[in-house]
Amino acid sequence: MEASTARLAFKEKFGYAFGDIATNFFFQSMILYQTRFYTDTVGLSAAAIGSMFLVLRLGDAVFDPVIGALADRTQTRWGKFRPWILITAVPFGLAFWLVYVTPNVGASGKLIYAYLTYTLVMMLYSANNTPYSALMGVMTPDSSERSSVASYRFVGALIGQLLIQALPLPLVAKFGHGNSAKGWMVTMAIFGALIIVFNLITFASTRERVFPAPGQKSSLRADLGNVFTCGPWIVMFVLTLLIFTMLVVRGSSSNYLFAYYLDQHQLMAFLSKLGLAGGGAATVTGWRWVLNALGLLVNTDGSNASAVGLSLFFVAGSVIQIPCIIASKPLADRFGKKAVFISGVALTTLATVLVFFVSPSSIGTLFLLGLLWAVAWGPTVPLLWVMIADVADYSEWKTSRRATGFMYAGILFALKAGLSLGGALSAWVIAAYGYVPNVAQTERALLGIRLGASIYPGIALVLGLGCLLIYPIGKSLNIRIQNELIERRKQYSSQTLPETAS
Repeated sequence: MEASTARLAFKEKFGYAFGDIATNFFFQSMILYQTRFYTDTVGLSAAAIGSMFLVLRLGDAVFDPVIGALADRTQTRWGKFRPWILITAVPFGLAFWLVYVTPNVGASGKLIYAYLTYTLVMMLYSANNTPYSALMGVMTPDSSERSSVASYRFVGALIGQLLIQALPLPLVAKFGHGNSAKGWMVTMAIFGALIIVFNLITFASTRERVFPAPGQKSSLRADLGNVFTCGPWIVMFVLTLLIFTMLVVRGSSSNYLFAYYLDQHQLMAFLSKLGLAGGGAATVTGWRWVLNALGLLVNTDGSNASAVGLSLFFVAGSVIQIPCIIASKPLADRFGKKAVFISGVALTTLATVLVFFVSPSSIGTLFLLGLLWAVAWGPTVPLLWVMIADVADYSEWKTSRRATGFMYAGILFALKAGLSLGGALSAWVIAAYGYVPNVAQTERALLGIRLGASIYPGIALVLGLGCLLIYPIGKSLNIRIQNELIERRKQYSSQTLPETAS
């Protein structure tokens, strides 16, 4: 295929999306479950886990630029980025599962095991996801078509998000039979296997078509200079850091909010009105049998009400986000990515902060705010990654050098730093407010949980709005850059391309 070809077939976009289904099994489980898994199942202290998240995620973030630089310099018949997806598929899935295995080795041994397995899975995530993210920037040179690819990608992400939000807690309860360690081990073995399969699908179905200008020499110093002198990239770096800090703090705190803050009787009554009660009964039939098999019906004693409620809360949001993500491309084409992003973040901030004022019995209000959050956030989800590809174009436009992998690697550094900061803050906040696992919480501990689910992530969103306001690549400049780069590429499009173009 010629390097100038812009349109992609449905099957290639669809295949690319499987990679983000797999990524979200890891990513969302880290946001939603990992802190509580380590505190309530493994038995580690919240303070120790917060420190581990900060040290390991920040340390591993340094690994992303290394992977980006290596990927940019990879030369194979499959391209630069696809081979990395192939070779990391199996080890990534296995390492993901090992994180959720609880060895019987005492408190110190468990902490060491957590450090080792978490380090391994984060490194493999870098080696897999940095090239995967960069791949979108070289599948087509057309900015609008990239938005289409991103829409497919993030519908896939939402499918992965929906599955990992809906199933783990109910399946853990079902497989564990009161032994949560066993439940987590069996449940995450299933998701780990799917990570392997889905990454192989992505490798097999995609191609690379955008290549550096002939004669461009590999230079790490030049790559670093291009990145750190690129104003739009710096803005996107800070924005990414803030966004993922917000997501982790909100997601982790929501887990505790459902388990300890909400009135469990009111939650059970709310779920009963939706037909989600009666789990465990041998007489359950039809579609309710499927829900019961997945652990998505509330037991008669209400013991799993918080698990089912949290699953429904996030699943409902994910379902609502799907049409909003699909709408992202036409909205961005009409109004520009920057304008859509600003509007979405502003409304998301409002929906996030209002959660603080929800009473323990106002279950319906909490769910409505969750739906509002999803509607506002949905159109912004693909835009972050499309805008990073736009930044790579901007840098090439300015410098006549392209370092797509390194650009994405730097943003993934910010993503992991956000995960690090968010994970540490979510654990440190509940520790500072006096959280004790598996007991009724004090008023002060509940305040910390509420702040973590609302005000603290709201602050990160407000700062993110400030970043977007100074981001310089609006709709008109984006079009100008794309058109000028197309003219430049015509000058060498007739030259022989690597075998990946066939």
